[in-house]
Amino acid sequence: MVAANPGGTYTGTPPEPLLAIPVLEVELNGDGSIRKIETLRQPREARDTIQLAIDALHRAAPFGDVSRLPKPWRFTESFLFNDDRKFKPRTLD
Repeated sequence: MVAANPGGTYTGTPPEPLLAIPVLEVELNGDGSIRKIETLRQPREARDTIQLAIDALHRAAPFGDVSRLPKPWRFTESFLFNDDRKFKPRTLD
């Protein structure tokens, strides 16, 4: 996801406090393309970061063939946004 969004991500330690932390659940098709994205947690402020996160996921897709893995083909990702509206996936922190 970071490689697919080089201008919209950061590495290193997340700042305190973070601007927003949207949490999304992504459901995939067997070929790794996105079937559905659901917002599990909306930030109180900077709600535009939800769409930024959704757009980042679409740029990173497809995620590879998952058809041989057990269903459901879902994963959850938290996006740690800084004040510049750049994100770091929580899985990398």
